Amino acid sequence: MTPPFSSALVIIPTYNEKDNLEIICSRLRAAVDSADILIVDDNSPDGTGDIANALADADSHIHVMHRTTKNGLGAAYMSGFRWGLEHGYEALVEMDADGSHQPEQLPRLLNALSTADMVKGSRYVPGGSVVNWPKSRQLLSRGGSWWTRAMIGIPVADITGGFNAFRADTLRTIMPEITSVGYNFQVDLTWQVILADLTVAEVPITFIERERGQSKMSSSIVVEALLKTTAWGIQYRKSQVVSWLRAVFIYH
Repeated sequence: MTPPFSSALVIIPTYNEKDNLEIICSRLRAAVDSADILIVDDNSPDGTGDIANALADADSHIHVMHRTTKNGLGAAYMSGFRWGLEHGYEALVEMDADGSHQPEQLPRLLNALSTADMVKGSRYVPGGSVVNWPKSRQLLSRGGSWWTRAMIGIPVADITGGFNAFRADTLRTIMPEITSVGYNFQVDLTWQVILADLTVAEVPITFIERERGQSKMSSSIVVEALLKTTAWGIQYRKSQVVSWLRAVFIYH
């Protein structure tokens, strides 16, 4: 499949993903053979970085960035974004290494990006779904998305989703405003796109819980994200009230 861009880069952050990395790269290369891959490894102690090097040696479409410390998903993606922009890619994509994001569904994100500034692969729009998640995890995810929409008024169904595609110019616009590095990073990206008056589209995806390796998610990460979103929401609603009061006093 050829995407509607002359160049696309899929960024895959890794930490202890030795059992998944080769599989996901193979599937991705089969799904969109014209896209390049950047593996951003945070000094995985399980040998993931060595596997990434071997993949890059065997395929000129695969590149590797080795980071010396593990300091957050957002920091890894921001490093990948900067690398991709420096190398002139027109479209940049976030994708998990664990197989939860299906590479076969990437073409629908890239196609939608031809008429949007950011595209989110969404679990919670018609046609989207989640496979092999316990009810508690689904409730937490849906609740987090609902809370974020309520607090800051984002009209996006799957605000916390991490399978996202961006135009290069979109990232150039929003990256200076991004302050999050953890779980809230995905919310921050979408929020900044909307604040910049750019367009966000959602396309349905099937999200499948990882079969190999250990999830990096924890309740403390989610709580931290919700607290930060709440702080954003309070500030946002305060600014709305101030704007309304100004309008009242100016025009009356």
